[in-house]
Amino acid sequence: MAANKGKQPKKPMTAHATPPVAPLGTDPDAIRRSVQHHLEYSLCELQRHVDTSWEPYVATALAVRDRLIESWVRTHDAYYDQDAKRVYYMSMEFLMGRTLGNALINLDIQAPATQAVAALGYKMEDLRDAEWDAGLGNGGLGRLAACFLDSLATLQLPAYGYGIRYEFGIFHQKIVDGAQVEAPDKWLELGNPWEISRPNDSFKVKFGGRVRRTVHPDGKATVEWVDTDDILAVPNDTPIPGYKNGTVNTLRLWSARATHEFNFKDFNAGDYIGAVESKVRSESISKVLYPNDASASGKELRLKQEYLFVSATLQDIIRRHKKQYFLHDEKRGFGPFDRFADKNAIQLNDTHPALAIPEFMRLLLDQEGLPWEKAWDITVKTFGYTNHTVMPEALETWTVELMTRLLPRHLEIIFDINQRFLEAVRARFPDADATGRTRRMSLVDEAPPRRVRMAYLAIVGSHAVNGVAALHTDILKKELFKDFFEMFPERFNNKTNGITQRRWLLKSNPGLSELLTKAIGPGWVTDLDQLRKLEPLVKDAGFVDRWQEVRRANKQVLANIIQTQMEKRGTPLVVRPDALFDCQVKRIHEYKRQLLNALHVITLYNHIKDNPKANHVPRVVIFGGKAAPGYWMAKLIIRLINGVAEVVNKDRDVGDRLKVVFLADYRVSLAERIFPAVDLSEQISTAGTEASGTGNMKFALNGALTIGTMDGANIEMAEEIGEDNMFIFGLRADAVKALKPTYHPADFIQKNPALARVLSMILNGAFSPSEPTAFKPIVDSLMQRDDYLLCADYASYVATQQRVSALFLDQGQWTRKSILNVARSGKFSSDRTIAEYARDIWGVKPVAPAR
Repeated sequence: MAANKGKQPKKPMTAHATPPVAPLGTDPDAIRRSVQHHLEYSLCELQRHVDTSWEPYVATALAVRDRLIESWVRTHDAYYDQDAKRVYYMSMEFLMGRTLGNALINLDIQAPATQAVAALGYKMEDLRDAEWDAGLGNGGLGRLAACFLDSLATLQLPAYGYGIRYEFGIFHQKIVDGAQVEAPDKWLELGNPWEISRPNDSFKVKFGGRVRRTVHPDGKATVEWVDTDDILAVPNDTPIPGYKNGTVNTLRLWSARATHEFNFKDFNAGDYIGAVESKVRSESISKVLYPNDASASGKELRLKQEYLFVSATLQDIIRRHKKQYFLHDEKRGFGPFDRFADKNAIQLNDTHPALAIPEFMRLLLDQEGLPWEKAWDITVKTFGYTNHTVMPEALETWTVELMTRLLPRHLEIIFDINQRFLEAVRARFPDADATGRTRRMSLVDEAPPRRVRMAYLAIVGSHAVNGVAALHTDILKKELFKDFFEMFPERFNNKTNGITQRRWLLKSNPGLSELLTKAIGPGWVTDLDQLRKLEPLVKDAGFVDRWQEVRRANKQVLANIIQTQMEKRGTPLVVRPDALFDCQVKRIHEYKRQLLNALHVITLYNHIKDNPKANHVPRVVIFGGKAAPGYWMAKLIIRLINGVAEVVNKDRDVGDRLKVVFLADYRVSLAERIFPAVDLSEQISTAGTEASGTGNMKFALNGALTIGTMDGANIEMAEEIGEDNMFIFGLRADAVKALKPTYHPADFIQKNPALARVLSMILNGAFSPSEPTAFKPIVDSLMQRDDYLLCADYASYVATQQRVSALFLDQGQWTRKSILNVARSGKFSSDRTIAEYARDIWGVKPVAPAR
């Protein structure tokens, strides 16, 4: 919540120092009056003149926000009054999606609010669809952060999310002539009714300049960072409600603003462009999510983004801590930071916020005057680090040259940390220099150009380091961070990812949610393990029939979405709802192997063409996902998928037995329609490459069966759900590691005529007749390198897909396995994940606000 800043923070006011305002009602009439009030007085719109859904959506959002604010105030009063330890979750991404529907459910006012807007002549569904997705993330990392915020509030843990308020989120994706075309995501174009901007709580963030050291007459030395370019970080707060519990936490996102509107000297000299140039340059820092860092300017902007968010966040955390404890601890003989680690836990979501380590040290050393040893002790006890990748090339690094220019004081601190750390390594391992251990573990890679290894910095500066699935954590310990695990074995732990069932089942699949609640009660909404009560119902014929009815209805909804989207693209497509809906939706990347899926589609196509009169199981293969704008190969794979779709969907011999669709602009709101309708979930990354995955959990929770490798969280899903209720194929991680040094994809191609045929078709232009060589780079990549072993896993994948088709013909057995997938998904709630973080890493406990 809002807070006063200053060198001498005031003691917080007690709750309700003035008479409390009467609470707002939650009955339909009270909500109707609130919506009408905001429509007329906040938006200055007369109801009879409103002809779009936007204005009534905003009025409804403001009415709901009013009710959130009531609990928001009480929640933060409770955190102060109960002297709670707080968690700060720092993430460059928060893929929140839409807010209205989620807020209605968690506030338990969905029914009265729906009645209220209906009384005003509106449909709630139309108002919810008017909201723009808050696409402030690239994929799983950002959506995980959003799920965690929901669980933190539902578990009533004192927590804040911190990130960046990107003016333009993840781009909108259009498919034009089969290719991805990016369009800007102007999600703030019409404003955002959920956020509250707090410019009075802004913080100054510095870049560039130089370091000045001064020795005072008393012998005390001080370090100052001077001659800097300064920017203001302005906070924007969004309320995050827990489920029916009165807790509302805060997501604080920073936007960049110039410290001055413009340079008056330039303006008075007649140079208006020069006068505003610095303002525009300053505010570009929070403009775009993940600028393309292929260029030097792109790298510099990315580093500025990370530091802006880190510095403002830490200044805010310190300000809040001093506000709470400055006077109180001083009277008890404590310094203002003696209890900092006891009262604050900061979690770094991947390496993007790793600059928090040297920034926190800078603030403690240079601003607060703490000695190094005490500052470092507080830092390590405060921070935790979550790693999200097993691929060394994906670990973030920054050149020493760039950091020298932008963050000279931080580079000094990093060098000091590194020197002290390597001394500790040598003390622990006397042969460290001779064996290359110090070179491998150095926070600075000395190979030109010298680079700072941000993951290493995060490990050294944190008391806890976790992976996000059992296999992932095992790889961190044994391979990626083996040296660090040997140095700090007590720091490493696993926290398998999870998803919030409130959004991914209760909200997105109301038909199935209603069926579950009638069958086993509503307890599953906050205790997902209660889904185990479903297992005996696989023998209940009536329940099985209702399960199938719900799934048919969901599939029809998705079929309608497919038809509508394809009509808009000028390529009409009608799919059979009774077909097997086979789906792979996720970021397009070579290691996720959408290409392997495409090879199988062509294989199915050939089977039908070769045996047109055979009984082929009807299948609709659905792809979705965005390729990074600069990722040429991923974009080429999208073109191939659409090229295959163009051929398959128009082939009369194939008919409706096989259809292929690439759904454009995959995002949270579209995902909410996809997950409830899918029969087969494709989780087919090369074993040992996916850290965890959460799409796999969302599909299973909604009743889809998984075809997948033993990678990421698939392994734990197989343990919980049972391998006999999934379709596991392909090489295991240890086999992948053993094969790679001697791997020759040509050996597998030569032994498999079906694969050779598919590659030949692609190479000869069967799916790009107007440009026969368009996909030659894909085939060349597979035949020459095949970095992710598609050729090695192809035969196993195709054979397993044949088992999928055979089982789908037996709808009784398929439905039984579908029910068991849902029943055994309890472990994969983000509530369980967050409870483990709270217990094992953060040491925080629930705090219930007054109701």
